[in-house]
Amino acid sequence: MKLQVLVATMHRNDLSLPEKMNIQCDTIIANQHDRLAIDKQAKEYRNITMISTPTRGVGLNRNIALMAADADILLFADDDIIYYDGSLSGVKQAFDDLPDADVIIFSIDYTKNGVVFQKKHSPVKKLKMWNSLKYGACALAIRKQAVLSKNLKFSQLFGGGCIYGSGEDSLFILDCFNAGLKVYSHSYVLGKCAKDSSSWFTGYNEKYLYDKGAWIACAFPKIKHFIKWYFICKFSKKSGISFMKTAKLIDKGIVGFKTLTTYDQIKG
Repeated sequence: MKLQVLVATMHRNDLSLPEKMNIQCDTIIANQHDRLAIDKQAKEYRNITMISTPTRGVGLNRNIALMAADADILLFADDDIIYYDGSLSGVKQAFDDLPDADVIIFSIDYTKNGVVFQKKHSPVKKLKMWNSLKYGACALAIRKQAVLSKNLKFSQLFGGGCIYGSGEDSLFILDCFNAGLKVYSHSYVLGKCAKDSSSWFTGYNEKYLYDKGAWIACAFPKIKHFIKWYFICKFSKKSGISFMKTAKLIDKGIVGFKTLTTYDQIKG
């Protein structure tokens, strides 16, 4: 069973990233840059392919890596994770131990200034749709055949570099459930992920709430006007914005998604 790590990144000019991330297996780097190129490096224990494209959007970047992959098991990664020694062999072992698993969401440690401040660890269990939305793509591994047979891919509307903010990873997981795939969480800790800064998160502001409304419309088209109240209650507390204004912004996002209208467009 072959494993590849698929790294989404930007503005890389060489193939040193897998070394920095402590990746000890084959790696595909999807690199959003100002050029179009494919760079390769073969070593005894690891083959690296970097695909550079003048594109933008994290979902598109992950899809480029996914389409280029040729391994049985694919582990998605961001460029701010450092894997623990031996952790990638543990990924293959987890799929051996769970032969019916199509998707496994692993545990991970989060750091600030190099110090672990949060341990996002989960037990080994089969997940339901409603307890799977808190996970990110950097802890996600899939059986390639199972996912591609359902024609699944990442949204190009949500996430860094897209017209709406974060959410492409949870949409992908929802699509896996809707396609009938079996999704598990796992206690195995992959590594540590730095959370010192974010390229997209600027706080629970008005744009964030509007974009969350668009995400709700995309994720739950049939029950969007029911499920929105959970998010309105949740984010009105986090944002400090009044309950009524939070509801209004999320409603605007729900309506705006029909025509792919952005927050900047309705603000102007």
